[in-house]
Amino acid sequence: MRRDVFQAIADPTRRAIIALIAVQAMTPNAIAEHFDTTRQAVSKHLKILTECELVKQEHQGREVYYQLEIDKMKEIDKWLEHFRVIWDDRFQQLDTLLSTIKKQK
Repeated sequence: MRRDVFQAIADPTRRAIIALIAVQAMTPNAIAEHFDTTRQAVSKHLKILTECELVKQEHQGREVYYQLEIDKMKEIDKWLEHFRVIWDDRFQQLDTLLSTIKKQK
């Protein structure tokens, strides 16, 4: 089943896993050490992240390492860009209003 990237980032644990493996590739056991949950629960989150193509597996001997798929993160960034434009515009309007108020005093 292929999932949407927004399903992946909807869960705080998965966002935390993404933040962890953004720094370096990690094994499921190494990831699980950072959470107060079972290894199986972490594996379930990793499965969803893999299905969403936000992480990929790399086999090194008997170990499996998970690493962030940066290009897939760009899909999220692209969606957020529209909102950045709106926020920047509103902050500019607020700056203008604050400058006007300051000049009036």
